[in-house]
Amino acid sequence: MKPLLILALILSTTPAWAAKKSTVEELRQTLASLREAHKTDAEVATRLKEVELGEELTEAAMNSMAPLIPGPLATEQMYVLEGRSSILPPAPADLPATPVPDVAGQKAILAKAIDFVTKTYMQNPRLAASRVTTRFQDGVEGIRTNSGMTSNMPNNERLWSTPSTFMRALGTHTEQIMSEKGLDVTPPVKQKTPWGQNGQVSEGGPGPVLSVILQEAAAAGKLNWLRWQLINGKPAAVFAFAIDKKKSHYEVNYCCFPITEDAGRMGYEGTTPNFQTGTSWKPFKTIAAYHGLFFIDPETGTILRVVTQAELKPTDFVHQEDMRIDYAPVPVGGKTYVLPVRSFTFTEVVPNGDNYAARYSVRHTLFNVTYKDYQPAANK
Repeated sequence: MKPLLILALILSTTPAWAAKKSTVEELRQTLASLREAHKTDAEVATRLKEVELGEELTEAAMNSMAPLIPGPLATEQMYVLEGRSSILPPAPADLPATPVPDVAGQKAILAKAIDFVTKTYMQNPRLAASRVTTRFQDGVEGIRTNSGMTSNMPNNERLWSTPSTFMRALGTHTEQIMSEKGLDVTPPVKQKTPWGQNGQVSEGGPGPVLSVILQEAAAAGKLNWLRWQLINGKPAAVFAFAIDKKKSHYEVNYCCFPITEDAGRMGYEGTTPNFQTGTSWKPFKTIAAYHGLFFIDPETGTILRVVTQAELKPTDFVHQEDMRIDYAPVPVGGKTYVLPVRSFTFTEVVPNGDNYAARYSVRHTLFNVTYKDYQPAANK
């Protein structure tokens, strides 16, 4: 095959969103030009699918672009851009010009943060809340499965078709959760059918335990000043951290992936081969190294935001898990507590596991979660 043809094939399979990184201002200009050209909702949505941002699309910036959005299809893609860019730094023009604190000032901010987590956040009472999860996903094609003593060899052209490389909304659901002392205590719900067989791998969950992350980062001595950033109109101190796998308690746990195994002899009946295999469903579970960011109110030590990125191997069934959790004061029963109010989780998995009869592909999923209606919960 000629080199130019090989290159053309490679480029044809590259997701369009990976082709270019844009600024938020360039996104605004693109939307304005599309509006002037009287493009339809579908045409604008298609153009947005080709955008990858190199900086955070903040909620305020997204809301300011609302008059440029022609309809629900384009709106959906704006939410995708918001979620995919949620762990990135904002535009440089949006960063405050606050002077960098000296080493003593940085240590004082971190000491306040530790004090806040141990004496305030971890003392939160038992609370109930509603968690609203909107799920976006690409590669929505079903997973070919087989759990019996039979051939798993493909006999359908659709098995080899190219999955969609663009994310779209799959739906929103609400569930009741419970937390105590900042920890999720909601009992897990058993699935009658493994998630993988439903074409789903895991859900956006409550994320890592705040106190454990801060403790591990402080113990490792890897909390380093990064920048100032505006959150809710006020400067927040941003510290970067990194945790080695040997010192990590970060658990990556996803269910379920198909595992294909030989389930009998391979023989021939006439001219038809009989490849006997069986498919079982197993979770992927590992303790991973990770890195991330703390966003801290310099005056009170309140944790305003946490970003974590698991460090996973290319050979793992889960390639990527990036999460951002936002915290804010919430009035509950006449008192105010700092609680999770929103989170974004972005994952990349190999949904077919090691089911060697199926085509290798990866799936990207974005969970946009909001927490609402916190209420005191009865102790049990």
